[in-house]
Amino acid sequence: MQQSIQFWNRLAEKYAQKPVRDEEAYEQTLERTRSYLKASDQMLELGCGTGTTALKLAKDVAQITASDLSPNMIRIADAKAEKQGTENILFIAADVADSTAAKGARDDRTYDVVAAFNLLHLLEDAETSVRQIHTVLRQDGFFISKTPCEPGKGAPLVYRLLRLALPFLQWIGKAPFVNFMSPNALADMLERNGFKVIETGNYPLSPPNHFIVARKI
Repeated sequence: MQQSIQFWNRLAEKYAQKPVRDEEAYEQTLERTRSYLKASDQMLELGCGTGTTALKLAKDVAQITASDLSPNMIRIADAKAEKQGTENILFIAADVADSTAAKGARDDRTYDVVAAFNLLHLLEDAETSVRQIHTVLRQDGFFISKTPCEPGKGAPLVYRLLRLALPFLQWIGKAPFVNFMSPNALADMLERNGFKVIETGNYPLSPPNHFIVARKI
């Protein structure tokens, strides 16, 4: 884990300055996410990075606890929140296990919504993380995720080259752990761990960045 923390700490400043790659797809994700939020909701965002999405959703909920593995990412997120005058987000440096175990802003450790955008493919044990997420959601609460997935036939050349280069890049510390699942595999993982998938989409379509809303049952 320490290696992952160091990797994302090194990347934090550059990550904060990087523009959204596909603004239209990002806005679609925000729009669909907002449709499941209420002003009274207590929300947990996992893998929040430098806080961009949490800050955009802050006005749609009562409180957000937003966590990231990287303390440097959280430092930047805190500075952005202070600059914008946003006071209903608690940013914490923690992995998924610690985030779902910590009380944070919730004394009962339950949330109405848990979100994980561009995170599940970076987890070495995504299934355990999904089970941990299930435990901190209230009954009928929503888990909202968006995950880069394995494309089907005819994948872009750049993607195929990246897959070939990935083991070497990871070996020299230039890439994190990555496990690209298929959209069906993601849905199956959620459904065998106590969720019912109620909405899916791909934003963007290719390669698929798969959006899933799942309800705790």
